[in-house]
Amino acid sequence: MDQGTAPGTRPWLAVGQEIEELLQRIDPQAFAAVVDALRDGDRRWFFSGQGRSGLAAQMSAMRFMHLGRSAHFVGEVTAPSVRKGDGLLIISGSGETPVSLSYAKIAKAEGATVVTLTHKPKGTLAGIADIVLPVPVIETKQFGGSLFEQTCLLLLDAVVLQLASDMDDAHGTMAYRHTNLQ
Repeated sequence: MDQGTAPGTRPWLAVGQEIEELLQRIDPQAFAAVVDALRDGDRRWFFSGQGRSGLAAQMSAMRFMHLGRSAHFVGEVTAPSVRKGDGLLIISGSGETPVSLSYAKIAKAEGATVVTLTHKPKGTLAGIADIVLPVPVIETKQFGGSLFEQTCLLLLDAVVLQLASDMDDAHGTMAYRHTNLQ
C-alpha cells in the first residue's frame, strides 16, 4: 500500500487503496469465465461461504435473485437440494474450510458446476472447482480476511453488472424484485 495515504487520519482511503490494488491483479479471463458460467438464466445457483465470506455470498445471492435468477444460500431452510445442471458458488479465502470442501464434493457428485473465489488457487477447493477466480491477496493492514471478503463482494457485484447489461430494463426488473416487506 502506498504510504502516502494517511491511514491514521483517513483509514477509509487506505481500505479503498488496498481494494483498488487488488482489483488491478484480477485475471480478466478468470472473471469472464465466472460471468459465462452465471450467464445461464435458467440454471439454479447456490451460494456459500463461511463467516464473513458467507455474508458476502448471501449479499451476492440476493443480487442474483434481483436479476430474476433462481438463487439460494446454502443452509437457508428454503434452499432445495443441489442437482445436476445446478451451480454452486463458494467464497473461501483459504480454500480449505471443511464445510466448503464438503459442499463442493456433494455438488460435484450430483453433477453441479462448482465455482469458487479464493486466494489459494492451488488449494483443495480450487482443485475440486470447475471454475476458479483467484483473488490474490498479498498483504493487508486490515484484520483477518477483510480485504478478501470486500473484494469478493465487489467482484460478484461486477458480475451482476455485466449480466444486467444484457437485460432490457435491468434496473426496473431488479427494483420490482427487491423486497417490499420492509
